[in-house]
Amino acid sequence: MDMDKEQASRLKRPIHPMPEFVLEALLARGLMDAYEARPPYQENDYMGWITRAKREQTIQKRLNQMLDELEKGDKYMKMDYRPKK
Repeated sequence: MDMDKEQASRLKRPIHPMPEFVLEALLARGLMDAYEARPPYQENDYMGWITRAKREQTIQKRLNQMLDELEKGDKYMKMDYRPKK
C-alpha cells in the first residue's frame, strides 16, 4: 500500500508514511485503488499535508478533502486533475 522503493527513490522530497487511520479511512470508503492510481508525488503530498496538521479538527478536514477528491477523481489539493490514460 506504500510506494515501492523505486517510486520513492525518484521523489526529491521527504517520504511520508501512511498512518494507520488514513489506511483505515481509505479502506472504509473503498478508495485504496483510487489512491494507488495517483502518482507517487501526490500520494506523498497528501500524507505529508495530513500529518503536518496539529489539531485533530484540521487532520480530519484534510483527510476528508483527500477522500472526497479521490472519490470524484478530478481534483488534487483543490486543483484540477486529469489522470493519464
